[in-house]
Amino acid sequence: MTTAGPPDEDLLGRVFLSRVVEPGDEVGGRWVREYGVEEVVRRLRRGGRALPGTSGARWAGLVARARGAEPERDLAVARAAGVRFVPPGDGEWPGQLDDLGDARPIGLWVRGRPSLRMWALRSVSVVGARACTEYGTHMAATLASGLAERGWVVVSGGAYGIDGAAHRGALAAGGATVAVLACGVDRPYPRGHAALIDRIAEQGMVLGELPPGDHPTPSRFILRNRVIAALTRGTVVVEAAFRSGSLVTARAAQRLGRFTMGVPGPATSALSAGVHELLRGEATMVTDAAEVVELVGAMGELAPARRGPVLPRDLLAPAARTVLAALPGNRAAPAREIALEARTTTDETIARLYELRALGYVERHGDGWKLTRQALTSVRGGHRPR
Repeated sequence: MTTAGPPDEDLLGRVFLSRVVEPGDEVGGRWVREYGVEEVVRRLRRGGRALPGTSGARWAGLVARARGAEPERDLAVARAAGVRFVPPGDGEWPGQLDDLGDARPIGLWVRGRPSLRMWALRSVSVVGARACTEYGTHMAATLASGLAERGWVVVSGGAYGIDGAAHRGALAAGGATVAVLACGVDRPYPRGHAALIDRIAEQGMVLGELPPGDHPTPSRFILRNRVIAALTRGTVVVEAAFRSGSLVTARAAQRLGRFTMGVPGPATSALSAGVHELLRGEATMVTDAAEVVELVGAMGELAPARRGPVLPRDLLAPAARTVLAALPGNRAAPAREIALEARTTTDETIARLYELRALGYVERHGDGWKLTRQALTSVRGGHRPR
């Protein structure tokens, strides 16, 4: 809720529904789209005949939850905790969440000062395994730090492992980060990350679909991941086993047409098996923040060209390199023999040999030419002595 004054009926209705309808409930989302918020709230409060698309038992459960919903109280508790409610249509609402269709959040509870809509415009999610390795922790923190330094918002789920490493990496770089929780944003989970989530709320933003005080469940973690995928320009997975929940985020990103990326790990690591499976499909391999930005950023934000170290031999003219490669590695050879190996004339070979001698690569031994110690140790590479 970003405006002053008493809340309107639509906002109160959405706060009510956030207490009654589970996140990602497409049936509930369809009811809101077809009947409107006020009518759905009225039917749930009144009970009676069920709305279409639900069983009698499930409708009875929703009606029972509706009896305990107190939207005015939820808003008061939220205000006391520095939390606001942002519904669709609000100036702060990120339009990309509408791509979720009927699974779009009823609204979002937000803790933190920045504008959610503005931050989401330039954001990337970094997700992965909870039980991660030191390699995974290092890669997540380094990626997040690099993204933050480039002005990107790092989004993750606030969990142990890769999520926590990504948040800490962004914070350490003095950057922006957002934690999307599967519980009420006034009760950080996991408890061991309470200080981290408080710091994220101070320097960035914490958000979720569930009202104050609500607790996480396994299904809520899975459904939370669709929000992470929809909110951001792309998702990077760092370490994930075949059954990792972070793969749910990646697959949701693919369905939504977002960029999906993976950081490779050892081929023998079960914690990277899920990432490697993504990379065998439509995901793109990335190894640092520059490669991520090249995908999700604006035209011209290219990663630097990758190449090995420049060796002295690389600076030679092609003809001189060919002659150098034609010299035996363990003996002197006459110019005619070297010319045959280099597939050029003897005169051309002699000219190149004198150039190479001036540069310290070869030396003359009577009528023959031999590689110097410098050439053998620094420029021969994989050449086999003959």
